Formats: sequence, structure tokens, C-alpha cells
Amino acid sequence: MQVLANVDVDDLEKAIAFYTGALDLRLGRRLFNNAVAELLGGMVTIYLLAKPAGSAATANSSLRRDYRRRRRETGSGIQTFAWGLLATLSDPFGHGFCAVQFHGRGYGEVT
Repeated sequence: MQVLANVDVDDLEKAIAFYTGALDLRLGRRLFNNAVAELLGGMVTIYLLAKPAGSAATANSSLRRDYRRRRRETGSGIQTFAWGLLATLSDPFGHGFCAVQFHGRGYGEVT
């Protein structure tokens, strides 16, 4: 099974710069008239989709995209678990994500 991740962003060029720099990914293809950027180099391919703030969240929804940064509590920074290290972060678009470094068997350490 192939898994990929789509991330809506309001500024495609800033998003490419952020994700290639922060996660050491590389730009693959630009698709759909330069509205989508493919990022390669991780275990999952990430597609950044240019979607302006205020646009419809889905074709059948009255919800609108809102990219205002959301505050996230990160506790004391890096957290340590039996399976590895975890840092909770927020990208410049307000999306929360986690950086994980596995130890040993990763999540298998807790089974």
C-alpha cells in the first residue's frame, strides 16, 4: 500500500522552503499548473497543495480554510518515551506535527 500526505498551504513557495529545510526533503515534481509541489526523501511522499485562505475546505462544505497560527503547548521541549524522542511543533501555516526519533524497535518497544 502506498501512503502519502497532502498539506494545504496558502503560500506554496514558503511551504517548499520550510519543509525542504526543516525535514531535509527535496522538491520532486510540480503538478496541476504549479498548484501542487511533491516533496521526496522521507518514508512518505508529501504533497503541498496551494489553497488560499478563505477558500472552501472541501467542495461540499461551508467551512473555510483558516491559516492563522494556532498556539500549541510543547511542554518542556523534547519528550522521552520507551520508543524514542518526541518534539511537538507547528509549521508556519498553523499545522501541528511531531518530529520523532525512534529508539530500538520504535513503537515495538512498548509491546
